[in-house]
Amino acid sequence: MELHEQLDQVKDANTFLAFAHALAEDKSNGDWENGTIEAFLDGAIAWAEDSNFGVDQGLQGSNPWRQFANFLYCGKIYE
Repeated sequence: MELHEQLDQVKDANTFLAFAHALAEDKSNGDWENGTIEAFLDGAIAWAEDSNFGVDQGLQGSNPWRQFANFLYCGKIYE
């Protein structure tokens, strides 16, 4: 399963941890925009601030597991 597909499946603690494991494994693929922990966190924080933690993008505030999974995913891709 692709990483973004696994992200779409996050709904609880178990699926969040499965996503977090997959994200950690994905780091070796070399297609990350943010390669340092500082850049990763800067990207994740910028996404959270720009999108109201995903609410402005249609992410339901009632699923904090999915919101935090998106936070981590955006640390990989958001500039």
